[in-house]
Amino acid sequence: MEILFTFVPKEDQQQRLKTEFPKIEFYFLYKDKTRLASADVIVTYGEDLTAEDIAAAKNVQWIMVASAGIEKLPHQAIKNRDITVSNVKGIHKIPMAESVLAHLLSLERSLPSIYQNQRNQDWNRRVGSVELKDSTALILGPGAIGSEIGRLLQAFGVKTIGCNRSGTQAPHMDEMISFEAILEKLSQADYVISILPSTTETKYLLKEEHFKAMKKTAIFMNFGRGDLVADAVLLNALQKEEIASAVLDVFEQEPLPEDHLYWTMDNVVVSPHISSKSSKYVERTLDIFIPNLKKWLVNRTVPTNLVDMEKGY
Repeated sequence: MEILFTFVPKEDQQQRLKTEFPKIEFYFLYKDKTRLASADVIVTYGEDLTAEDIAAAKNVQWIMVASAGIEKLPHQAIKNRDITVSNVKGIHKIPMAESVLAHLLSLERSLPSIYQNQRNQDWNRRVGSVELKDSTALILGPGAIGSEIGRLLQAFGVKTIGCNRSGTQAPHMDEMISFEAILEKLSQADYVISILPSTTETKYLLKEEHFKAMKKTAIFMNFGRGDLVADAVLLNALQKEEIASAVLDVFEQEPLPEDHLYWTMDNVVVSPHISSKSSKYVERTLDIFIPNLKKWLVNRTVPTNLVDMEKGY
């Protein structure tokens, strides 16, 4: 059996795989698809495979995506071949939840102003800091990541309202609503935090009326996918001060163009899609992949974190 990684793990991580599976041939090739035709399993970040690659990978039966999002995979080509697809849902929850909380605390405790005052050698104690306690967060997408964000926010005394397609209960949410009820709750939220994937249901889910319904003091945070809201809609809301600020880790166009207004806006934080970055990322990916591969070798057992290519998650 051949397993192709389209990225290159660290030497010790490669050795871990070879030690666990001495009879398997592993190839770790970045931007080199010479082993596609003979690969039985492909491990990828999900951004580097095309329909032509799937056609060339005649032996592949399972694609493991080392990411939660699969929107950049060639869905139709994979469905036509009935290839099993799984992802690493859940491994992002710690770094992403910490990133959301870090940005939120930074803004509410006025850290950017404090840092700027230090650079200016300005002993200015009027920085306008507020507390998280007794505030309310509306979390769009309270899955593994959103629930971890909810857990941390509850520890700070924040009320959490979770929002998913059905309104089904999720961990660490004081209240749950469905997508249809978003407008009804926006006026209560001090923080609107999205961790939603890109699907047909979530694409441009938030429109002008949603931002008009938010508090003028609200902070909007998008850590899911950039197509949740059109740039023009969000820019309009920020420029008209319908909301106070935005923290964006994802964008409609990535990389964000150099001439984009977000770069120079005082009420926008631009984070270049790095909230999930962690020194433990590939290690946690292998923690999911290795048990799955052991089961796959025995009887082609469906891996955990199976992806429904129809739904997109």
